[in-house]
Amino acid sequence: MGSIYGEYLPEIEQIQNRLMEQMEKIREEMREKIGMDPVEHCLSRIKSEESMREKCRRKNLPETAQSALFEIHDAIGFRIVCAFVDDVYTIRDRLLEAEEYEVIEEKDYIRHAKPNGYRSYHMILRIRKKFYAEIQLRTISMDTWAALEHHLKYKKEIKNEQLIIQELKRCADELASTDISMQTIRDMMME
Repeated sequence: MGSIYGEYLPEIEQIQNRLMEQMEKIREEMREKIGMDPVEHCLSRIKSEESMREKCRRKNLPETAQSALFEIHDAIGFRIVCAFVDDVYTIRDRLLEAEEYEVIEEKDYIRHAKPNGYRSYHMILRIRKKFYAEIQLRTISMDTWAALEHHLKYKKEIKNEQLIIQELKRCADELASTDISMQTIRDMMME
């Protein structure tokens, strides 16, 4: 069995690299402008063969390059973690300035958190009028909460599940409050 990405794999790897170069350029320009790197870390990946095949099955799609690249929109994925909430929106705006990207979908889970407390900014970009990339932008605290919640979610049997859900939401809200406080402190320092 060949790659689910077929002959397109080199091209999507090239797009992944181009997006990473774009991010580095944005980071450098912002370092020069504000004197600090707005990005704590930036990770990218091409969804693994196994994971993409599983997603095709879950969506009742054939396990083909057509499904993986044109029906499902996260074969290329980026997680950009910023120190401050304002930086999330600045990076978002800067990405949208590039003419080679078209925004297909945006979900602002920072201003409109999911019921469980999850916060992040998601974008689906179409690149070269053909391929898609999912971009997740979040702060350090949002990223930490999401990672911990992800680990906890995979525990098989959970006692007091409702209480744990409430506690996770409370923690998410406290971290969001901390993000606002840290942003306020930075704003005061920049005056």
